[in-house]
Amino acid sequence: MAQPEQAKDPSTAHPEPTPHATKLEVIVIPVSDVDRAKAFYAKLGWRLDADFDSGMDFRVIQFTPPGSGCSVIFGKNVTPASPGSAQGLYLIVNNIEAARTDLLSRGAEVTNVFHAATGIYAGTDEPYLFGSNRVSGPDPEHGSYRSFASFHDPDGNGWLLQEITTRLPGRVDPAATTFASVADLASALRRAAVAHGEHEKRIGAADPDWQDWYASYVVAEQAGSPLPA
Repeated sequence: MAQPEQAKDPSTAHPEPTPHATKLEVIVIPVSDVDRAKAFYAKLGWRLDADFDSGMDFRVIQFTPPGSGCSVIFGKNVTPASPGSAQGLYLIVNNIEAARTDLLSRGAEVTNVFHAATGIYAGTDEPYLFGSNRVSGPDPEHGSYRSFASFHDPDGNGWLLQEITTRLPGRVDPAATTFASVADLASALRRAAVAHGEHEKRIGAADPDWQDWYASYVVAEQAGSPLPA
């Protein structure tokens, strides 16, 4: 006779083990002309980390975009993928107009800024995160995650700029606030300054603890937590 299942005592239950850290380190992009690709990415201002040529039909080059923790690799005999087949590679920026202007000045052919049509995903445009319908101009409300621009390298590998100013909840470890560059931190402080001005209007006085308020705002914004009022 089957015995009834006993309820487990929560105090004795074993917690799920924390997954081992597995950081995305490198993305391999396929190119047909290694030197041409090297010149293109160098002109974008990306950091050249390595250029190893064995002299035996093998070469690998690594570049890292400014402020990125992940690098790209290309070369000779490093991937079986067809040149130009890497698509939908996202570069996150905090000011899409400034990032686009910088890339244009470096010779990249970048599209105009565009955003998604609300609730419409099918269309005739080149597909991206929100389907194949691109609406000209930045997101009308300048919402985080909502404005894009795109460009290709000489082989046709496709890159997209995506503007993110505030992360969704759970996307960033709230115990670890980091910034990839001085520009990113400066932008966060400027947004905090604007919000703090509204805060002082509400309280009707200068805030003597503005440093603490700024710090709370910057950390909460990056973690996607409720912002201080």
